[in-house]
Amino acid sequence: MPSLTVLTAFVGACIFLGLTPGPNMSLIVANTISGGLRAGLVTLAGAGTGLAILVTVAALGMTSVMTLMADWFDVVRWVGAIYLMVLGARQFWRYWRLRGGVAIAAPPIKARASYFHGLAVSLSNPKVLLFLGAFLPQFVDPARPPGPQLLVLAILFIVTLVIVDLIYTLAVARARSGISVERLNVLDGAAGVLLMLGGLVLATARRP
Repeated sequence: MPSLTVLTAFVGACIFLGLTPGPNMSLIVANTISGGLRAGLVTLAGAGTGLAILVTVAALGMTSVMTLMADWFDVVRWVGAIYLMVLGARQFWRYWRLRGGVAIAAPPIKARASYFHGLAVSLSNPKVLLFLGAFLPQFVDPARPPGPQLLVLAILFIVTLVIVDLIYTLAVARARSGISVERLNVLDGAAGVLLMLGGLVLATARRP
């Protein structure tokens, strides 16, 4: 079990990482704007699942998988970036077709699609896995058994990032409530732009 000082420093680093804009945050915020709190929470669940998979791989020390991810970093990164940009372009195009016409609410986002989007975007961000491979060991005390320490750190990492994203989701959902259909459609277009920006961030990512 890591010391309290180490855990405090680790949680602080995780919060800082969670507050940094990235593909996951862009998708969660965009889906919350478009589909409301439920869509945002389901997207968050998908992103959290992907994050848990990546953290498990890193914590178990699967060196071969991490090496493979490093070799395929650019391929995976571009797949994720293109996926986000396509989602964003579709969402913006929906707004563009509806602008100036009769105010029609955007169709609700299906829960399965929201979950899959969150999972896919989370798993297609290889920088997280490579970052964890270099990040987690810095907080492990070599004088103690590494297994229990890595388990605690991995759980803290997932919980902290999910809580940060949950706060964003609740804040966006609250701001969204009570807005007219016309403005919701404008926000839908803005969410599309946000997704494309998230894709751009992922496309310009560099190896840690």
